[in-house]
Amino acid sequence: MDSLVQKLDSQLAALPVTVALELPGGRRVGPPQAAVKLAFQDWSSLATLAAGQIGKLAEDYVEQRVRLEGRMRDIMAAAAGLLPGNPAASDTSWWTQMLRRARSLASHTQQKDAEQIRFHYDVSDDFYALWLDPRRVYSCAYYSDAEMTIAQAQEAKLDHICRKLMLRPGERFLDIGAGWGGLLLWAAENYGVKGTGITLSRNQHAYVNGLIEQKGLQDRVQMLLLDYRDLPEGQPFDKIASVGMFEHVGQVNMPAYFGKIFRLLAPGGLVMNHGITAGSLEPGQLGAGMGDFIGKYIFPGGELLHPSLVLRDMAVGGLEMVDTENLRPHYARTLWAWSDALEDRLDEARVVLEKTHGPQGAGTVLRAYRLYLSGCAMTFERGWIALHQILATRPDGSMNTGALRGAQSLYPFTRDYIYR
Repeated sequence: MDSLVQKLDSQLAALPVTVALELPGGRRVGPPQAAVKLAFQDWSSLATLAAGQIGKLAEDYVEQRVRLEGRMRDIMAAAAGLLPGNPAASDTSWWTQMLRRARSLASHTQQKDAEQIRFHYDVSDDFYALWLDPRRVYSCAYYSDAEMTIAQAQEAKLDHICRKLMLRPGERFLDIGAGWGGLLLWAAENYGVKGTGITLSRNQHAYVNGLIEQKGLQDRVQMLLLDYRDLPEGQPFDKIASVGMFEHVGQVNMPAYFGKIFRLLAPGGLVMNHGITAGSLEPGQLGAGMGDFIGKYIFPGGELLHPSLVLRDMAVGGLEMVDTENLRPHYARTLWAWSDALEDRLDEARVVLEKTHGPQGAGTVLRAYRLYLSGCAMTFERGWIALHQILATRPDGSMNTGALRGAQSLYPFTRDYIYR
């Protein structure tokens, strides 16, 4: 074990923050006033640390085999320094790709998708309310001004999407995966659309319908508990948004997903697909056990694709990309805002979670979310994953006349309409 401790001692000395270890049996390594402290119950967790298997070490923390102390920003700086390489690099072998495709196919039946969505989004509405903004917008904010609070940046994001979609009063607007209704209600109240939102989360469905009734919007807005695959196609929508949803669709279902959107969208209409994208060209998940951790504790069934693959599947579905924007640094800042908010209210969070998960379950969920929020902030900062807003149209086949000749959609020739 001495060689393992010597190896770790040299690894820790090279980190950007000071780290101290408490070994099984009580022996201490590192400075007494270190920024980050880890206490180990057994030697296997220590070997995991030495190997740079950060995801497995995170699991050991969640399951209380490792105790962790320090600011989450310092902990993530140490974690990044311990990684053996770029975790976004994926195994591109034929066999690995076939296994991933088989897992994706098995993980994305309608029943599985419903179970996986509820696993995450139905954890506890009160828990999410502790660290999200008042509108409970659970996706990347848009810091159009560096001094914005998270609440202001989320409203800026909602408006950014509405402006990109050129929403107009009376238009039929669909929000796929509408969450707690932030975008759906913003579009109805500020742009006068007739909105339909769908979700697989029972908690979100009940919460948004309560808001619709409270705001007196029953004649213009509806929220449905429905799988996107079951949406009727008889009345096309003028505009469609999908925010933070297509990450749950699965690689094998992506062409069918965009094909469904094509059929739901009126010819010439616009669709915004806002979602997390992979840093690797090949489909896969983050290495060093990080993807496995997210799949086990946070987003079972979640899959990320590189934007080039998303654009390919969009084209297969008949949609034309007209604008793409990478908001990766905005999501890093968003996640740090969420992480900081949760860290400030840990005691409240534990009490809230105990109501639905009991004392032991509450601790497990809370430890997992602490690492999930800060860990994702780190991965966005370092470019291992990203966030793309992809605006697309369903071409209507017409040549039009005048200035927009050949556009085949509502999309204008320049982007300045978004920022005017």
